[in-house]
Amino acid sequence: MTSDDLVRDYRAAFLRHLARRDEDSLAYGYALGRRALEGGAGLLDLVRAHHVVLAEVSGPREDPAATTEAAAELLTEVLASYEMARRTPESTF
Repeated sequence: MTSDDLVRDYRAAFLRHLARRDEDSLAYGYALGRRALEGGAGLLDLVRAHHVVLAEVSGPREDPAATTEAAAELLTEVLASYEMARRTPESTF
């Protein structure tokens, strides 16, 4: 997964979650994290994509606190696969 692919996919996941804020949008984020992990993306790559996308969508919004909260929710889901792989030495990721 290239850096551009990761930013593109993260943007789609973030905008989906920002609009819906539901379990399906979080599951989409989780799936992105698994694909990124399997595709060789590192944690720093994911955090960079998160910040690029957050900077793009931040601005004069009705509720910037809700945007920040949605960003944190999605980032947590995206990073969940990395956390599980770290805690499970025999992981097949």
